[in-house]
Amino acid sequence: MSRIGNRELQIPTGVTVTLNDNMLTVKGPKGELSLTISNLVNVEVSDTSVKTNVANETPRANVMQGTTNSLIHNMLIGVSEGFSKGLEAVGVGYRFNVQGNKIVINAGYSHPVEIIVPEGIKAELVSNTEITLSGIDKQKVSEFAANVRKVRKPEPYKGKGIRYKDEYVRRKEGKKAA
Repeated sequence: MSRIGNRELQIPTGVTVTLNDNMLTVKGPKGELSLTISNLVNVEVSDTSVKTNVANETPRANVMQGTTNSLIHNMLIGVSEGFSKGLEAVGVGYRFNVQGNKIVINAGYSHPVEIIVPEGIKAELVSNTEITLSGIDKQKVSEFAANVRKVRKPEPYKGKGIRYKDEYVRRKEGKKAA
């Protein structure tokens, strides 16, 4: 039995939730998101809350109940507050630059790396070594932040690379001189 799936989600003020057949739509001040609900899960929408129940008692249905509940929770937060991920570049000459819908990254390669920002995500330059990615869809924001981080992952010896704002990079000692 899923514990996360049993929680009752409170709908924030200014957000409307509608359920048509198997399509759940959440509208809020920041935008609109929709989700196709599995046949294994029943969703009950009231004026102030959303609740998920299993259609039949199978292990797969329990998994889908928890997943659906988490996705709906992320949608409610996304359309009311939004999500953001901070990235920082650590290293000599490592920097970000935002040009329209592109992020240009200098990360120690012989050429700058250009990444196109997807639809629905906003890239803000905090400084030339820090960038903030924000949007209403948690999965899109996190996936794009992971793709930017993948340009140059932090290495454990000097700590150089692109890392999340709150990420801890475990450092290794390196070789000892004889």
